[in-house]
Amino acid sequence: PHDRTMTPSRECIGIVGGNGALGSAIARALRRSGAAAAGGVAVSCRSGAAPALADWPDIAVTPANRDLAGRCGVLVLAVPPAAAGALDLQAPDALVISVMAGVPAARIAALTGARAVIRAMSSPPAADLGRAFSPFWAGPGATAADRAVAHRVLGACGETAEVATEDLIDRFTALTGPVPGFLAAFAQAVQAYAEKHGAPPEIAVQAALALCRAGGEIMDASGRAPAAHVDEMIAYAGTTAAGLRALQDGPFGAALEAGFDAAVRKARDLGEG
Repeated sequence: PHDRTMTPSRECIGIVGGNGALGSAIARALRRSGAAAAGGVAVSCRSGAAPALADWPDIAVTPANRDLAGRCGVLVLAVPPAAAGALDLQAPDALVISVMAGVPAARIAALTGARAVIRAMSSPPAADLGRAFSPFWAGPGATAADRAVAHRVLGACGETAEVATEDLIDRFTALTGPVPGFLAAFAQAVQAYAEKHGAPPEIAVQAALALCRAGGEIMDASGRAPAAHVDEMIAYAGTTAAGLRALQDGPFGAALEAGFDAAVRKARDLGEG
């Protein structure tokens, strides 16, 4: 057992819920990227075993969140928001980075006693690919060094950026957390249209996935905002321009906004406990 009289190590990153989808994805990203020192990651999970990290046999695993707090000066909370009230965690010397959807920083601070709280959001499947966008918001008391730690931990999963308000974390929970989520809904609509007009299902799926894959790669490689690509296609005045104008004149944008707002409301409802 860990000697709790020892000062938690600032070099140790502890992941509460490290056997879950997001917690284990962050752990694997830290290992893959080298963002954590050798032996510098520990996880807690109720069973005391982490089969999701079976390829990392020497990682420290404990069933007790309190033991993790005694060991690590940086704690990543990666449990479902409904489990926030049962954390059983007091970490007055720790930096806490929470990726729990919807749980406000003030509640996290009250539950953990942490000296500083940073809220963030990421995506398990995207993090496993090193392709996640993981924004964060630094709460009161967070230092420049704390922000640097957040950049290092979340940057291991892909891209990260600090945002100015806590509200934006809830917004990005809806927008970029559920990969492939809304993009999959668009691909589903493409598939359904192709099938409606006679394409075999397997070809319709092939076309929808190719569109999303190539479109994402082209936009990523260009470095331009999505609006620039839309404007370029409209200026070309071809078949796609006619379709894009119809989308702009119709309920497409409003329907997406309603979907995003519904996801934000759900995240906040979950975070209230």
